[in-house]
Amino acid sequence: MIPDLGGRGQIRLRRGKVLIIGSGGLGCPAAFYLTAAGIGTLGLVDGDRVELSNLQRQILHSTVDVGREKVASAKEKLNRLNPEVEICNYPVRFDEKNAAEIAAPYDFIIDGSDNFATKFLVNDIAVSLGKPFSHAGIVRLQGQTMTVIPHQSACYRCLFKEPPAPGEILNCQQAGILGAIAGTIGSIQATEAIKYFAGMEEELLVDRLLMYDAKAMKFRIVDVKKNPRCGACGGKTLNSLIV
Repeated sequence: MIPDLGGRGQIRLRRGKVLIIGSGGLGCPAAFYLTAAGIGTLGLVDGDRVELSNLQRQILHSTVDVGREKVASAKEKLNRLNPEVEICNYPVRFDEKNAAEIAAPYDFIIDGSDNFATKFLVNDIAVSLGKPFSHAGIVRLQGQTMTVIPHQSACYRCLFKEPPAPGEILNCQQAGILGAIAGTIGSIQATEAIKYFAGMEEELLVDRLLMYDAKAMKFRIVDVKKNPRCGACGGKTLNSLIV
């Protein structure tokens, strides 16, 4: 038993509910390690189907799964790993219409999405509902992640005010990703969720952006300040989604 986790931490983990947005490069390793750790309930949101090009980084899927719903493929593997974990599938796109309803029952959210619109939506709905969450992004040989505790720490919009204009920045599909980068960052996201349930909130990546450069094999942390004028968490109640 890990001293910092202990029996009480394991019980809290067993009672915990984590929602993962995206069953792709980030979501697969995060779901795998949370299931192995014994999370109580895991929600998987993804409206896509498995494609052959996904397999170099989306480790819960294999060639026989091509064409299947990603959430169904992921659930099958996770059930084999730990049948005690309740897996709830949402084979839909996470959008403004369903975001609040899907996210409401969960204690912690992991953003494993691959586009800016969804990342900002995850931030806004998490802040609106008061749900802690882990943000992450990956591209080529680099990745980044930070954890947000709504109304206590800086949120994603404190760091980036709004999504970039379409075509201004390459997305994951356009720029390419080394599969192992997704595994590294997704594993860190799972670790943050486990630490949250274990009561190690002081050690979370709050107000800090962890940046990973695999080519140089360097990690660095950039401090992030809460913006008092932030449109999402700047002191006013978020009555409607900004995105």
